Amino acid sequence: MERWARAWNAIRCLVVLGAVAYGLRPPRPIVLLGPQQEVESANPLIGVHTRLTDEVEEWKIKRSLVLVREMGASWIVEYFPWQYSEPEKGAYDWGHADTVIAHARRQGLKVIARIGFVPAWARPPGSEASYLEPARYPDLGDFVYAFAARYRGEIDHLIIWNEPNLALEWGFRPPSPAEYTEMLRVAYGRAKEANPEVRILAGALAPTLGAPDATSDLAYLRGMYEAGAAPYFDILAVHAYGWRFSPDDLPAPDAINFRRAELLRQIMAEAGDTATPVMITEGGWNDHPRWTKAVRPVQRVDYTLRAYDLAWQEWDWCQAVALWAFRYPRPGAGYLDYFTFVTVDFTLKPVYLAVQAYARGDDSEARLPQ
Repeated sequence: MERWARAWNAIRCLVVLGAVAYGLRPPRPIVLLGPQQEVESANPLIGVHTRLTDEVEEWKIKRSLVLVREMGASWIVEYFPWQYSEPEKGAYDWGHADTVIAHARRQGLKVIARIGFVPAWARPPGSEASYLEPARYPDLGDFVYAFAARYRGEIDHLIIWNEPNLALEWGFRPPSPAEYTEMLRVAYGRAKEANPEVRILAGALAPTLGAPDATSDLAYLRGMYEAGAAPYFDILAVHAYGWRFSPDDLPAPDAINFRRAELLRQIMAEAGDTATPVMITEGGWNDHPRWTKAVRPVQRVDYTLRAYDLAWQEWDWCQAVALWAFRYPRPGAGYLDYFTFVTVDFTLKPVYLAVQAYARGDDSEARLPQ
């Protein structure tokens, strides 16, 4: 029997080596979805931005989402690039999106899908992937329709674009709240045709005081309301970074801190739009040892827990707080790595363990010693 086992193992090795010799890949391992799970958390607003867009190995997708659930986060924001799913007009490839969504749902997570990244066929040659002319908004609308229809009953929240108040995210053109409102109008209508229950998130504005290549998020939101955006979104997506400041620091028009979200809420109130809720779809703190906008690791832990708590206990208009970023598929090779909760090799950082303890209701374990 042992002789046959050795012979069988030798044959398997020869098959694999032969495949490599002929440039073929060995069969991909089968990754099972596993049993249906539910998130257990003392704070239902806890969320993270997962960044699985460029994660090609399914087991890593599953592992990431298992860890999100085990941390106690109910919400994830995930990026679904238009280019990846519609590389040619009307020719859809849903493979990666299907995989991410299936694993997220099996872990009991609620997915907020971020839509962006213009395909090459929908923009002028040589232009950036953030460039979309108004004449092409119907093409975006077609994709939003297809996405919302395919994932009806699975995805309930869609973000239309990302940080359009930055020239970088607006095709290196001057940001235009009026044009963005028109984009929103087209996308909103097509999404609702496909799924009347889907919730459209607008804004996702970068918190900035304004510069030659950016418009203040406060001024931009006012511009959206002036352009008539109110009927075309169900939720305002807000980016709330704390930089070096505590989440308890008071908001001010000339300051970038976590509670700047309250100023955006005031603008919504001025526009008579208090019935529309808010979701934080990016935000948080960085603990790089030398970056000028970073905090110490112990501060990051305290600030993160306080931010989740503040939104849950004091912001009755906030429905989720998805902080940046859970894990990257590869190293960022710089300060960006210090935004994550889990390293590329799945090592759990102190902030992960602290949030996990907080979500379990054990605040004493959540706080690190000073």
